[in-house]
Amino acid sequence: MKEPLEKTGDRTVAIVVIGTIRSPYRELVNMPIQSRGARDAVGEVVVDEIYIDGLKDLAGFSHIYLLYHFHQALRTEMLVTPYLDTVDHGVFATRSPLRPAHLGLSIVELLEVAGNRVIVRGLDILDGTPLLDIKPYIPHFDCHDSATSGWLTSSLAEIEQKRSDRRFA
Repeated sequence: MKEPLEKTGDRTVAIVVIGTIRSPYRELVNMPIQSRGARDAVGEVVVDEIYIDGLKDLAGFSHIYLLYHFHQALRTEMLVTPYLDTVDHGVFATRSPLRPAHLGLSIVELLEVAGNRVIVRGLDILDGTPLLDIKPYIPHFDCHDSATSGWLTSSLAEIEQKRSDRRFA
């Protein structure tokens, strides 16, 4: 295991937790590594009651972004070996939870909005994860035909089948 990065002179911001993500995954090990590998995983996003008005009109979208805090990430690393490779990459060139702010991002399918509960499919997130924000996925904004995947050469089938291990625990 690598030594944790020393934090000095950190700039911080306060981020409000707006709810909790409930998922079928209770442990970090053997989870899908991306939502494409969790196509059948249904869960719910429970938004705190004071933010319920913010869910108005969300049901019209097929997919949403969930922004959350990797609350089980206990260290920060600048070089990590991702699940789909065998060599180190800079943490900002990966989706590793060991990033300085421990922020996560997932695109999930929106099934239903019921009161303060948002039912979703494709959930690749640990149960009990603090929710920071929800944003609609908008293909005209978010889908770029010329996008490339850098070092990542894995097939869609490999991505869908890959499960987490202890490397980021």
